[in-house]
Amino acid sequence: MNTKSKVLLGILGAAAAGVVIGLLVAPEKGSDMRKKIRKTAGDWADNLSHLWTDGKEAAEGSLKQAKSAAEDKVNKVKESYS
Repeated sequence: MNTKSKVLLGILGAAAAGVVIGLLVAPEKGSDMRKKIRKTAGDWADNLSHLWTDGKEAAEGSLKQAKSAAEDKVNKVKESYS
């Protein structure tokens, strides 16, 4: 795991902990608090899922472009030696 991903995970973890702590210290009934925590966790999970999907699609697109460019170069080299 590289440094950037460690920093990103640290920031996400700290933000999640901050949200949970903020909800826990709010002066509300326990049942309302649990509902908010559940909703917030669900929202975060949905956002992370979308972020993962978008990143995966972007990476796949980049790989396809790189593969195509590499194949073009290989074909040019083959043609130059033919």
